[in-house]
Amino acid sequence: MAQKIRFTKMHGCGNDYIYVDTTQYDIPDPQAASIAWSDRYKGIGSDGLVLIGKSTVPEADFTMRIFNADGSEAMMCGNASRCIGKYLYERGLTTSTNIRLLTLSGVKILSLHLINNKVDTVTVDMGEPKLEDESQFLSHRATGKGTFVSMGNPHYVIFTDNVDQVGETGRVLEHHPAFPQRCNIEFATPLPLEGQGEVSIRTRVWERGSGITQACGTGACATAVAAALTGRAGRTSQIVMDGGTLTIEWRESDNHVYMTGPAEFVFDGEISL
Repeated sequence: MAQKIRFTKMHGCGNDYIYVDTTQYDIPDPQAASIAWSDRYKGIGSDGLVLIGKSTVPEADFTMRIFNADGSEAMMCGNASRCIGKYLYERGLTTSTNIRLLTLSGVKILSLHLINNKVDTVTVDMGEPKLEDESQFLSHRATGKGTFVSMGNPHYVIFTDNVDQVGETGRVLEHHPAFPQRCNIEFATPLPLEGQGEVSIRTRVWERGSGITQACGTGACATAVAAALTGRAGRTSQIVMDGGTLTIEWRESDNHVYMTGPAEFVFDGEISL
């Protein structure tokens, strides 16, 4: 007899995932489940599957495992981590507004910002960016030179006037030999500003294992870091993606990147495993 699994669909700036509480349900083959359930025509439809669990180590409160739509396991997802914060608080699994979340990229600290006891936005301490030296940068005839930034997962940021090449060029660069583990590709251009303030950067993302997505939290962080490194922005940027805008701050005090943005419930459902 097929097992019935309760799930919740959520999104962060349009980056949508299926969330399952593994303290209630066992998913023995999450790769296969992610492929089947993520199908937008024959399944639930999503960018992937996120499994929420209780941490067995004292350094963290909860755990996150994330599987892309193609079944591959991701190291980290900023949008998904914000959604987990909202899920845990509003579903009564925690009363804390500061949550330590264990991911394959280490423990991430979620700070929940409440309005009327509901989670409005979440700030995630994404940790320190890791940079490669100039010899690791890739030149591509269609894009020019980009900047490699790791936010626990690999990103290659290309500043260009043509962010809409994301589908054609991103598909190729994800599998470029320079990236033996494949790579997330960002196409970005600073937007014209009126007056003073933070720089806005229009960004489109090709996510490793998922293709074009509405948003990517780690990609937004990588874009902001790359913009600061190349003199296109200061330490704080507004990253404008297809599905919404994230505020990214690269603090000098600790060299950590902080991402702030919304998280939303879409619907709850039940599916057979």
